[in-house]
Amino acid sequence: MDAARLKRIEQWMAKNRNIGRFTGSSLLVFQNGEQAYFAADGEASVERALPYARDTIVRIYSMTKLVTSTVLMMLVERGEVVLDAPLSAYLPEFSDMRAVRAGATDVGESDPARSPTLHELLTHTGGMTYSFNEGLVPQAYATVFSELGLNAVSLEAWCAELARLPLCFQPGTRWEYSVGIDVIGRVIEVITGKSLDAVMHEEIFEPLGMSDTGFDVPDSKLPRFADCYEKRADDALAVFETAETSRYRAGKVSLYAGGGGLVSTLDDYMRFGEMFRQGGALEGIRLLSQRTVRFMRGNHLAGDIASMGAESFAEMPMTGMGFGIGGATVLDPGRVHVPGSIGDFGWGGMASTYFWTDPVEDLSVVFFTQLIPSSSYPNRAELKALIHGALTD
Repeated sequence: MDAARLKRIEQWMAKNRNIGRFTGSSLLVFQNGEQAYFAADGEASVERALPYARDTIVRIYSMTKLVTSTVLMMLVERGEVVLDAPLSAYLPEFSDMRAVRAGATDVGESDPARSPTLHELLTHTGGMTYSFNEGLVPQAYATVFSELGLNAVSLEAWCAELARLPLCFQPGTRWEYSVGIDVIGRVIEVITGKSLDAVMHEEIFEPLGMSDTGFDVPDSKLPRFADCYEKRADDALAVFETAETSRYRAGKVSLYAGGGGLVSTLDDYMRFGEMFRQGGALEGIRLLSQRTVRFMRGNHLAGDIASMGAESFAEMPMTGMGFGIGGATVLDPGRVHVPGSIGDFGWGGMASTYFWTDPVEDLSVVFFTQLIPSSSYPNRAELKALIHGALTD
């Protein structure tokens, strides 16, 4: 990578801070298994004058999804579950499902629907949604609970509430970004007989040495925990959540949200990403086979996301982009309109974090900031262009 062109990234990060996009950000890039670039700029907490640093702990939100999906695929490799199994086989409360009819004006206008398969939940084709999407069912979600996180409720109880709500569409017929992988987290609990938190630590965090990743932040680590901000009409950097008041505080977390509940650091998530880029193993520790990783990175849709009728919120482009197990995969960079490689695979988080691996350039990239919503600015497209602009032949 061209050192002079990499300097553009530092300028871009400083510009984002100076014009009030973010309070700060950090970035780690690996190429061919070695660090190629690191930069940190600005403050992770304005109130505490806490600078973004290598070990800053942030909310990674939907970057949790690939971790949860990896755990399930480890169970698939062990013959403990198959992806075409109906959700109801593990969570009986999802046996008698209904799906809202096309053109309905009320969620009561619905038809019987089969229980989604685990594969459909992993690929967001199961008919579930998020409350921040558009439509009748997202509105119904919003009246029952907020996917931003609930205290004093378990994942089991949360799923029981979800099962009472209708699907947006008949399973397998469309794509809509959803809480499906949160439900997969509960399936993992049923299969293993352990909490999702415990399973992730035993199966992924401890083997890979991800000591700062989890669903909560112990008091001893709060000084490294970033505050989160939110772009509002009257304040582009309104405080959304501080480290001191965070629901991620140890002792407060009861809902282990497999779709968006983890916190992590640059180096921790890079270890996970490098394991994935290298075909399921890192430093002699193998979590998945190379064939399983190739399977996960492939496109599991009939076409791109756009061809599946997606109209609501997503954290990535839809045209030219497919979806695998736990993340999106680039089918055609030209149609995505962002420089990249065919096979780029990754996902972002609600607070504007971003991760991807590039199998052509042997890259893994982790970008951290803390601003909700992730659609506030085109920082992901800008970052990919900057990275590719620094690559040399």
